[in-house]
Amino acid sequence: MSEIDTSKPHPARMYDWYLGGKDNYPVDEELGRQMLALDPRVPVMAKVNRAFMHRATRWLAGRGVRQFLDIGTGIPTEPNLHQVAQSVAPDARVVYCDNDPIVLAHAAALLRSAPEGITEYVQADVRDPATILEGAGKVLDFSRPVALSLVALLHFITDEDGAHDLVARLLAELPSGSYLMMTHATSDFTPEDSERATAKLKAAGVTLALRSREEFSRFFDGLELVEPGVEVVHKWHPELGDPIPGQDDGVIPGYGAVARKP
Repeated sequence: MSEIDTSKPHPARMYDWYLGGKDNYPVDEELGRQMLALDPRVPVMAKVNRAFMHRATRWLAGRGVRQFLDIGTGIPTEPNLHQVAQSVAPDARVVYCDNDPIVLAHAAALLRSAPEGITEYVQADVRDPATILEGAGKVLDFSRPVALSLVALLHFITDEDGAHDLVARLLAELPSGSYLMMTHATSDFTPEDSERATAKLKAAGVTLALRSREEFSRFFDGLELVEPGVEVVHKWHPELGDPIPGQDDGVIPGYGAVARKP
């Protein structure tokens, strides 16, 4: 197992802290509190992203998707994606992927599959799609549709790291009828706060690449967007889940969408 670096904050552990988890370190909490000082609704944003994943997974499983590849999994927080998918389709197969060793340390919680289904974990970075696809291919059948989940992940990948190309590379291996489900933070609604947050994160060694609605929409080029298309995260099919307390108290600065590969 890779060594866990407790000297630098990590987005997965900060996300865990926002969600009220215990699998984080003082350095993660310290930067998390700095983010809260800029916008006290950051924990609401984290929960809204998680709720989107639940709703999108429920929507996809309800339409026959039985395979999921979740990259940027984060520290397990129930219900996890496989629990949502297998509550609809017990035979669903789910492969999780993350680059933080602390997620690997808790991977057992991600592998408690329904007897009819399968869950597996791949330790890899989204910047290494070949490793992800090789590992996922041992569990998922790439001749059948796969839902690719990239929730609250790509805003940590810059254009210099080829964010759009990485998504295209992953989708290229998936057959017609596959889906991309994705959320992404934006500075469209809060430009000054976003600029301050980006600077604080950069100073702590965390890259934040906020994108506009147009830049986010580019990830779905060549795909068929599911109604209502690109939407503020908590407004994507809200009927499929319960609202998050506080989600309507101001703007949630992020977009979500699901799209089908033709």
